[in-house]
Amino acid sequence: MLVTSRSLVEYRAMFALTEHDVAGPLLDCCAGAAGLVAEASAAGGRAVAADPVFAQGVERVAAAVRESLAGGQQLIDDHAGQFVWDWYGTRDRRDAMRAEAARLFLADLGHRPDRYIAAELPRLPFVDNAFDLALCSHLLFTWARRWDESWHRTALRELARVAHEARVFPLVRAGDGSPAPFLTSLVDSLRAEGFSVEIRRVEYEFQRGGNEMLIVRG
Repeated sequence: MLVTSRSLVEYRAMFALTEHDVAGPLLDCCAGAAGLVAEASAAGGRAVAADPVFAQGVERVAAAVRESLAGGQQLIDDHAGQFVWDWYGTRDRRDAMRAEAARLFLADLGHRPDRYIAAELPRLPFVDNAFDLALCSHLLFTWARRWDESWHRTALRELARVAHEARVFPLVRAGDGSPAPFLTSLVDSLRAEGFSVEIRRVEYEFQRGGNEMLIVRG
């Protein structure tokens, strides 16, 4: 299983996060092995991660994280033309960020497992408006070939249920970097249901064309 480690610095850029955003209460869903919760909590914030992988236990998650650090590099090599390095600068800088994020994540998972909830979209075990902000990185739209428009609509409704605001990044598919074919109709249908929906450009771009996030408010 691929368990990606991303740092708070990357999250800040991907989701245009402010200090107020990071203070929480904040949900990272589905989090993988991101360092966001560990770093935000260390700074005095309130953050929770949700991902089905946490049900595997600390040792199996740790093994998957180590394997994924190498596997993610292979994915980039296989699709080199789909990535740009302006934000990271160098591969070494990106790799160092990911390794440090993995280290912080694993230390925090072992020390404070209560911050890491085994759960997955499109149904989450949280009460309405439990969080000020919910973040979803590289799941929705990234895997649009696997999950259809109906699944995405249900997942976005759920994120908007458990948080006052939900942000999703990126809006392009894994591999070819093309937009999800149902993005426009999905936005239109959510607006028709009464949701506030915005697409906003952000400063982060790694996968070519992946420099926008979706914002949904109930």
